[in-house]
Amino acid sequence: MIVPVILSGGSGSRLWPLSRKCRPKQFLSLNGQRSMLQDTLERLDGLDGVADPIVVCNSDHRFVVAEQLRELGKENATIILEPVGRNTAPAITAAALVERARPSPTGESDPLLLVLPADHVFTNPQQLRQAITEAVEPAREGQLVTFGIVPKSPETGYGYIRVQSPTRASASIAKVDQFVEKPDRATAEAYLTDGRYFWNSGMFMFGVDSFLEEIKRCAPDVLQAVTKACGTALEDLDFLRLDADAFASCESISVDYAIMEKTTRATVVSLDAGWNDIGSWSALHDVQTSDEQNNVRVGDTLLYKVENSYVHATARLVSLVGVSDLVVVETADAVLVTTHEASQEVKRVVDKLTAKGRSEATEHRKMYRPWGSYDSIDTGDRFQVKRITVNPGETLSLQMHHHRAEHWIVVSGTAEVTSGNETFLLTENQSTYIPLGTTHRLANPGKVPLHLIEVQSGSYLGEDDIVRFEDNYGR
Repeated sequence: MIVPVILSGGSGSRLWPLSRKCRPKQFLSLNGQRSMLQDTLERLDGLDGVADPIVVCNSDHRFVVAEQLRELGKENATIILEPVGRNTAPAITAAALVERARPSPTGESDPLLLVLPADHVFTNPQQLRQAITEAVEPAREGQLVTFGIVPKSPETGYGYIRVQSPTRASASIAKVDQFVEKPDRATAEAYLTDGRYFWNSGMFMFGVDSFLEEIKRCAPDVLQAVTKACGTALEDLDFLRLDADAFASCESISVDYAIMEKTTRATVVSLDAGWNDIGSWSALHDVQTSDEQNNVRVGDTLLYKVENSYVHATARLVSLVGVSDLVVVETADAVLVTTHEASQEVKRVVDKLTAKGRSEATEHRKMYRPWGSYDSIDTGDRFQVKRITVNPGETLSLQMHHHRAEHWIVVSGTAEVTSGNETFLLTENQSTYIPLGTTHRLANPGKVPLHLIEVQSGSYLGEDDIVRFEDNYGR
């Protein structure tokens, strides 16, 4: 049995302004109709013996993960919530402990964990599935298998793995000789010529017991802290919430540093499947279909005498004239303009926004909630206007506000409104007023999405001015 462990905790700051802390790149549809998380799971279709996945994610993303898994029909997935980010070694350890603690549906004593980041792209998924199949035998023999990407260019943004001579009949499997850090250009060119170096993909396969044996030997403090966090974890709706204090006490460390660079059991399966970790806008340009001038265009764009550029529009027309080698990304509240060469430095902008306390570093204008979404379409002194969508059958919390009143106007669908001691229905073109301090609730009893306009007025309009009395989502 192969248990996919999907690591979905990254922030994706290099893909700002589309990727933000509240909804990072793994939850976005950047290279197709599905999100990157969904693509990661769908690539495994066709493999034999694949169990329901384990997804490790930030607690703030739990409802996004649950919804995207539901869209794939994977409601039986296990979702482990990290109270804080602690890198890959603690995340994988938590998944291994959770998997070991539950009975195997096949009676297997040591299932294999297939660890995959949620934000990778493969242009040849069949080759990926073949490599996974090849990794099964050494993993069952107790090896800790990592997947080494066959390098196509002297990249300086990746770590590398140097291998020994192949130890099996298959030339694609070899023992690890050394993990090496990101090189400079000359060193990367030497690696490419040498032929024994692979890009470090951050993907792994190993038995649960084999991994736990090595984490105990190589990083016992990590195992101790995560064991405590799992031992006092709480089941919260469909999620497993790790103990916050215990998990926060764990060292933040990658699985490479914690185990793979220390173990004698590391094995590489080479992988040539059109891999890309989408670490920048330039990388996304490389994996998407371009026009005759090597431009990638997404959304409402108009280009004239433009070459080798990536242009992404989400809220309005974006036009470029007489330029080349640019990245231009537009959202409802921010615009990024950079060059391909500098696209790796976008995270510096996010750092500056964070230091200034700007919401654009973490949030989009449109915010997703377990019940639907809202879009802050206008704001000013003592007022804010939102476009609200409530999914069929969903209900917001029973709540009140100390500092604002609200007007609700139904655009389409049916709203069930609780205001004080009254409960009533509103339909298209009808409205109601919720006075300041009044207990209220909004629900959609219908079969189609409810769309309404909310006008807030008052002395303070922040999202933290919410007192919840009842909530279906455990917030």
